[in-house]
Amino acid sequence: MSKRGFDLLASLGGLVLLSPALLAIALWIRWDSPGPALYRQQRVGRGGVLFTIYKFRTMHQRLEAGAELTVGHDPRVTRAGTLLRRYKLDELPQLINVVRGDMSLVGPRPEVPRYVACYPEPLRRMVLSVAPGITDWASILYKDENAVLARSADPERAYIDTVLPAKLDYYVRYVRERSFWIDLQIIARTLVAIVR
Repeated sequence: MSKRGFDLLASLGGLVLLSPALLAIALWIRWDSPGPALYRQQRVGRGGVLFTIYKFRTMHQRLEAGAELTVGHDPRVTRAGTLLRRYKLDELPQLINVVRGDMSLVGPRPEVPRYVACYPEPLRRMVLSVAPGITDWASILYKDENAVLARSADPERAYIDTVLPAKLDYYVRYVRERSFWIDLQIIARTLVAIVR
């Protein structure tokens, strides 16, 4: 089976099976704070093409326009958002992006344009040569992002100088080694990490 065929089958199946949970989460978000259940943002996809990513809203709508980084106990995050972020449930609507073909289940996480502009040119071409994913090695193995940013006097600088290069290493590793078997490994390890 092709990667796209697997993505389409798994994401459609996931949306059907998870539809009661997705509806319950959407209603909880609406009850918890004013605003829509979904959050939309422009991200950079394959070949540098911009697309709209979908996530469950985890911030107070009136405060969403602040910094793009979330550091420590960010006051913009809602009560529902805290739990959704902890268990990565805010990422579930990206199954819609997979069905649309904007994303894959597994691949380098898509960034906003301002941070993609910080990628060294050869690495940018390599990372953007594949479809971005809902999960990847960086999502599983790089757990210190929030701690690094919370300790820094300048989280933006720390993200660009420390976190982004670490993530890029994982993105490049995936692009070089990618295979259907590795995708299955990453999916399995993501599910284990969420359960833990």
